[in-house]
Amino acid sequence: MSVPSTMKAVVVEQTGGPEVLQLNSSYSVPIAQTGQLLVRNKISGVNYIDTYFRTGLYPSAKPEVLGREGAGIVVALGPNTSGFQVGDRVSWLGTGGYAEYTAVSAAKAAKIPDGVSDEDVMASFLSGMTVLSFAKETYAVQKGDWVLLHAAAGGAGFLMTQILKAMGAKVIGTAGGAEKCALVKSLGADVVIDYRSEEGKDWVNKVKEATGGRGVDVVYDSVGKDTWEGSLEAVKRKGTIVWFGNASGPVPPIHLAKLSPKCIKVARPTLFGYIETREEFEYYTDELFSMLKSGQLKTKIHKIYPLEDIAEVHNDLEGRRTMGKALLRP
Repeated sequence: MSVPSTMKAVVVEQTGGPEVLQLNSSYSVPIAQTGQLLVRNKISGVNYIDTYFRTGLYPSAKPEVLGREGAGIVVALGPNTSGFQVGDRVSWLGTGGYAEYTAVSAAKAAKIPDGVSDEDVMASFLSGMTVLSFAKETYAVQKGDWVLLHAAAGGAGFLMTQILKAMGAKVIGTAGGAEKCALVKSLGADVVIDYRSEEGKDWVNKVKEATGGRGVDVVYDSVGKDTWEGSLEAVKRKGTIVWFGNASGPVPPIHLAKLSPKCIKVARPTLFGYIETREEFEYYTDELFSMLKSGQLKTKIHKIYPLEDIAEVHNDLEGRRTMGKALLRP
């Protein structure tokens, strides 16, 4: 399969705001190394974590092509790469998704099954495996558990609401604005709190009312600074807080003794800690693809942006103007 020598890619030379996302129309196409695939990306995912690498909250070497996931066609194999062939339709996790071509580890690529679209895969791949692993391993959700899910209308929250309900949990979802709250309710959430409304500003008491004063078994918090103190109040005695994002800013340093009165457990997981081996990766990709094929898991795409509009995507994410997943068409 013919591969050009240059491509379009969004390159970050230095940390900063969305303005540092620069489109380069003559960026060198990478060469697949040992154990790698070269993928022509048809669609790429944009995740909130990308903004952390852009701002420097998560340090990374620059210059850098952001983007942690993509879906497309294998156009070349590196030496000693097995299990794939040119022409395979795949989704992958790695780095460099804001580009037309990406060299990715074959160990973190999966063949997309027939009957599942590239768009549905990218609307759920990294986010879907993340929330599946957090609901199965970080805290093993049981039928009847009360779960507080912040940002329930976002890219991860939209999927997690469905997964939690499929596991039999009672879900309290928070979101900002009537439209987002209606979306969360349509996914089956038992209680929906609009944190932007006058009534919803006291969301901690709303959670306690819903649980009969007991508090929730687990909080899934991707918001960070703005919700942290409330999450500590809303969780039950011997409950768990799974903190996995900083949409409002990082959680300030805390004294661990603050967790003692209610014997609260706090976890700060990352998906990649749960999919280090090929077997672990395949377990979660198989689970995700099965839910997509059966219709048990629905996806929602906020918008598919052209590569040229990447700054707009980051502005929309950071301004909390998205519902569902933001995607790029390289």
